[in-house]
Amino acid sequence: MPRFASRLRHALPGLAITGSLLLGGLAAQAQPLFGPLDATASPQLRFSAAGQGQQPIHAGAEVAIAGQGFRPGQPVTLLYGTTALPGGALVADAQGKVAATLKLPADAVAGNHPILVITQAPYSASLATLKISPQIPLSGQAGYELSEARVARGLYQSAYSARSHALFVTSAVGRPPVRQSELLRLDADSLAITARVTPQAAPARANAEGGVHAVYGIGVDDANGTVWVTNSRQDTVAVYRQSDLALVRQFPPGTVSHARDVVVDAVAGKAYASATFKPEVVVFDTRAPEVAGRIEIATRQRGATFSAASLSLDAAAGRLYVVSNSTSEVAVIDTRAGRVEKVFPVPGARGTIGVAHDPQTGRIFVAAQGSDNLVVLDGASGAVLADTPVGAGALNVVFDPQRRRAYVASRGAGTVTVLDADGRILANLGPAPLANHVAAGKDGTIFAVDKSANARGEEGDTLLRIRPRS
Repeated sequence: MPRFASRLRHALPGLAITGSLLLGGLAAQAQPLFGPLDATASPQLRFSAAGQGQQPIHAGAEVAIAGQGFRPGQPVTLLYGTTALPGGALVADAQGKVAATLKLPADAVAGNHPILVITQAPYSASLATLKISPQIPLSGQAGYELSEARVARGLYQSAYSARSHALFVTSAVGRPPVRQSELLRLDADSLAITARVTPQAAPARANAEGGVHAVYGIGVDDANGTVWVTNSRQDTVAVYRQSDLALVRQFPPGTVSHARDVVVDAVAGKAYASATFKPEVVVFDTRAPEVAGRIEIATRQRGATFSAASLSLDAAAGRLYVVSNSTSEVAVIDTRAGRVEKVFPVPGARGTIGVAHDPQTGRIFVAAQGSDNLVVLDGASGAVLADTPVGAGALNVVFDPQRRRAYVASRGAGTVTVLDADGRILANLGPAPLANHVAAGKDGTIFAVDKSANARGEEGDTLLRIRPRS
């Protein structure tokens, strides 16, 4: 019997499904063998923390179950393996919906638990995932100096410039057409805003109004005194001057498919932008600036497509690390040859989205928002060296080579977790209600973007500066 199923069974009566649509048990609704099939069934079942909106589900929580796409009056049974969830079966209402609540046991194991959804009269079977997130307590905060600044709504990413000792931050609010967006420059010591600019208007497209060229990803080019940003909504990138945030070049829509991250090799004169939903990284000549080429990344998974998400650049070694959000893989690109060198799977990870590297050992750090963990890979073989639960929605990771620490922003958990190069947790910092991104600064300083305005009822999102005390 699966471990979680065993715990569900022995948790009775502490575990129960309740709701107005429950029936008495499985026996009364037995499915005849090889009876009528529901060949067009497309039910959807989702789980959420009851009464808590977008909060993660933890052990001991009350879980809300909501489903749709069933046939009116159709019996619906939920199984964990071969074990029925306590309470029996559900019945779809006149709109083909079901609803109930589930109380998890206090010792439920964190992970993505497959729930079998069986309908009867006619018969179909499908899987739904109940994700139980780990709870990592706050720890080690005395070892870090934390400073906060309220900056602007819609903060997304930040990047530090050693040349100007400034932090550049992107912000964008809402969905297309996005009309509120800013690129900001902050003093890295005081965190005071020293300059800000709204991107220029974007042209209307066939499927959307214009809005502005909203800015999301960001990278600095200290050789040319510029800042590169991604315009995800317009599928392109733009370049601004560091000194006064004047626009240098706005690339036309369609240059990079849903551009997410951008990193700059200032010495080689190249910038790299990830094309989310496409298996490619677009290469730019930073001196022109202009498109210099495209590097296609082939997945190792049959029938799948590599979806380029976060980037991590080792300029000295000539390597670019690219994580795939769709296939849980990491590609290693030889930037000098302009080709893919390796593609590694990331076992134990789901929804991989953040990536960093250790230039000393070549280790690769992958944050996975779908499985709430940080996976450490050997950069030569791809072997898993560590798999560490860090909290709900592990979204981004950065590695500080000076103190040899990895920092993971977990948006659902609202924390920034600090780990050593072997994947052991050294501290868990917070609260940072919607930690979105982490970036390295000077002398081991880390900057974390926290999209906390709504959660805290404040006017602007928070920028968190983290400095180790030793």
